[in-house]
Amino acid sequence: MTLDFVHLTAERAREALALMQRFYAEESLEYREDRARGALAQLLEHPEYGGLWFIELNGATAGYFVLTACWSLEFGGKYALLDEFFVEQNRRGEGIGAAALQRITQEAGHMHVSAIRLEVDRQNPRVQAFYARSGFVSHDRDLMTKWLSTKFAYSPDP
Repeated sequence: MTLDFVHLTAERAREALALMQRFYAEESLEYREDRARGALAQLLEHPEYGGLWFIELNGATAGYFVLTACWSLEFGGKYALLDEFFVEQNRRGEGIGAAALQRITQEAGHMHVSAIRLEVDRQNPRVQAFYARSGFVSHDRDLMTKWLSTKFAYSPDP
């Protein structure tokens, strides 16, 4: 088994969008291609924000992850957000996710962060246990979101 992690390029943006669409459908998240396309364009233009990596098994795409940079006084400054992490359903249980988490930790180290945070559905104990085995701990707090005006959303077209 040969596992590679390949950083997103503009030429592979369509492939990333297709993976995102599958991931969002599986997680019952709203997928808006315009928003996803704009966010990918920002990652390509601003590597300091983080990046998307394809997970490739024997040369075929088996998933992807997105790691971004954030800032928190609580965490002593810069931390990483594992924003998205998806392994194709037919590839799960093969150790790909565990290997990807090792790579995610390496990438976070290159970012010089104090911690990696992620969001996991409370109704998914299998995934919670997966992350716990890799050292992630749950906090007795909820993430909440307030959506702001879309006027700040990135659009590559003027």
